[in-house]
Amino acid sequence: MKNFALPKKSHALTFGALLVFTVTAAQAETAPGVPQINAKAYILMDYQSGTVLAESNADQRLDPASLTKIMASYVIGQAIKAGKITEQDKVTIGKDAWATGNPELRGSSLMFLKPGEQVSVADLNNGVVIQSGNDASIALADYVAGSQDAFVSLMNKYADALGLKNTHFMTVHGLDAEGQYSTARDMALLSQALIQDVPDEYALHKQKEFTYNKIKQLNRNRLLWDGNLNVDGIKTGYTNGAGHSLVASASDSGMRLISVVLGAPTDSVRFRESEKLLTWGFRFYETATPITAAHAFTRQRVWFGDRSEVDLGVAKDASVTLPKGQMKGLKASFTLNSPYLEAPLARHQVVGTIDFQLDGKVIEQRPLVVLDEVQRGGFFRNIWDWFLQKLHSWFGFAMN
Repeated sequence: MKNFALPKKSHALTFGALLVFTVTAAQAETAPGVPQINAKAYILMDYQSGTVLAESNADQRLDPASLTKIMASYVIGQAIKAGKITEQDKVTIGKDAWATGNPELRGSSLMFLKPGEQVSVADLNNGVVIQSGNDASIALADYVAGSQDAFVSLMNKYADALGLKNTHFMTVHGLDAEGQYSTARDMALLSQALIQDVPDEYALHKQKEFTYNKIKQLNRNRLLWDGNLNVDGIKTGYTNGAGHSLVASASDSGMRLISVVLGAPTDSVRFRESEKLLTWGFRFYETATPITAAHAFTRQRVWFGDRSEVDLGVAKDASVTLPKGQMKGLKASFTLNSPYLEAPLARHQVVGTIDFQLDGKVIEQRPLVVLDEVQRGGFFRNIWDWFLQKLHSWFGFAMN
């Protein structure tokens, strides 16, 4: 933490586990204006810190179209990760996944499956992610959950667990359905979870093509071929009602951004506007991780425990995103929620707040947590600590 001030302890109470980000006046002056984006809604978010760099109508409920498959991919990835299914499993294709026998699928994006075929989970997964196959989505939904309705229920349960407050799915593929909606913000949060929670699944999204049954299809995310950006995902979406949408993610020098553009007027506009957002973000912002979960931020006295000191820090890496050039002025301090730390203390128990400050103003807060469990100490330890605390309260002696 060479670029940051040494931690200090404050005895004022703080907001504990709240995570707050505020754009200060200094930041607003330094960061250039957001480019004009031709879409119904958009958002640009840093993956590591979760900081929103730009947004417009980010909480407006809109038809997600095939962006729905980001959640389908998340559910499939979680099923593989948990060992409930394997990539080698063979899936028997049902009639509901056959476009010829399902009028709803005709003319839509397809893997071109046939009923009775035996297709591996790996191939179907590629069909969902790369080819945006609605038939592949149905086939995997049936296999993972037993039916499309059950799979949709899983999708909505994950949406609730991820805190997607303005998202509700009605289909496994995203074709028009009344009551199905999401927002730019929720799609950014879902994509963040996809990258973080199921990285092997996310890796599929950078593949540029997939061939099944001698039919080669290109990934519809044309930003994968962009020579100016290192884009490795995520998903396009289109229906007549939704317009043209794109969720994209790119990395540059250790920084990763997620852009969401919903309801662009044309196919080309969604790619141009997404590229505009990502380029702007990388050019004018930077992200650093001054405090990691692997290292203690401070070591503090603990009372009535089986040991006298405990390491405090963060449960998850604490990343901060700022306009370029301001990171050198970032300082960090901490505040405990109570005057004394007393055992027992559970691992990751919140005991205070870490404040990140810029120009004397708090711009972001993270929970200060216990890094290792501290159990209650024995009889003599408790008596000794009680005696030391009494001395301090009576005479103000230091308690070391």
